[in-house]
Amino acid sequence: MTNIMKYLFGILLIVGGFIIGSSWKETDKKEENEEPTAIQLEQELEETQADLLAKLNPDEKATIGLFEKACPSVAYITTSSFQQNYFTRAISEVPRGSGSGFVWDDEGHIVTNYHVIRGADKFLIQLSQNTGAIEAELVGVAPSKDLAVIKLKEIPENLRPLPVGKSEKLLVGQNVYAIGNPFGLDYTLTTGIISALGREIQGTDGTPIKDVIQTDAAINPGNSGGPLLNSSGQLIGVNTSIYSPSGAYAGIGFSIPVDVVKWVVPELIKYGKIKRPTLGISIANARIMAQLRLKGILIVDTEKGGAAEKAGLRPTTRNRNGNIELGDVILAIDDNKIDKYGDLVLALEKYKPQEMVTVTILRGEKELEVQLVLDESK
Repeated sequence: MTNIMKYLFGILLIVGGFIIGSSWKETDKKEENEEPTAIQLEQELEETQADLLAKLNPDEKATIGLFEKACPSVAYITTSSFQQNYFTRAISEVPRGSGSGFVWDDEGHIVTNYHVIRGADKFLIQLSQNTGAIEAELVGVAPSKDLAVIKLKEIPENLRPLPVGKSEKLLVGQNVYAIGNPFGLDYTLTTGIISALGREIQGTDGTPIKDVIQTDAAINPGNSGGPLLNSSGQLIGVNTSIYSPSGAYAGIGFSIPVDVVKWVVPELIKYGKIKRPTLGISIANARIMAQLRLKGILIVDTEKGGAAEKAGLRPTTRNRNGNIELGDVILAIDDNKIDKYGDLVLALEKYKPQEMVTVTILRGEKELEVQLVLDESK
């Protein structure tokens, strides 16, 4: 009896061991087949990124950090206009193009180029790849500086303006970084150096923009309006144009210096335009000045009650015999020499309405100095 009991007990041990072993195997198979959780994947990704970053040199790490910090402040702008069918009178929305911009302040103002939004009726702004487009409205434009300001109709959480630097003491050779949306490819980073300073380009209305930054950082169609940053991630310019016979990147790009942006944008936000001072005159064009072999600005007419008339400046007139008597020719405003219209525009930008200036004129063959109080442009 005792042997039988031992025999049965042994069989039970064998069967129990087999069952337990099978259960362990099934458990192992289930664990092998189970998919990793989102938290596990995130941890693995972080570990992978950390490993990758650890292998990079300091310059690469700094560039990556600059891009990740600045990118949420860069705007991808798409524009469209409304057109009415002549026969059906139905209104349709027509895409116009795209460009770049950046967040200026906590109130949702976006700075871009004037030529990016010119002629558009609707503006959609995307601030990151993880958010939808936000509609914006036009605030103000400065065609002479190729700058414009639009404002978000809805302010997203964690809106991040770009830190603003200075362009006064930039150096040729220092590193710069351009972020934009070339050819509709959103959030693209290009790097380079400042190739030259003090360049001059034309605004969209033909007015010269002086002291422009030249860079070899790739600026392509769609980059317009995007920021040019220094190595600290500060705004030093607004990318505006390229020099290229083909229209694509050719190694020469231009950015409007931030020192200009810093005085233009507040004017656009407050008034919708640049409130320029004016002399209250109409002037002869460059062709006439060339024919007369004169440098400076010839006064053709003065506005009634305007600054020039009050100061006694003389317009061009005809005498009793029908002969033309030339008016005063403006040669300088304070220490600013005036050879052509562009010089006059740039000189007046240094002043505000109601400021007094000394105008040097040529009257006949005599140079005179006249005190004049500047008017406000209408």
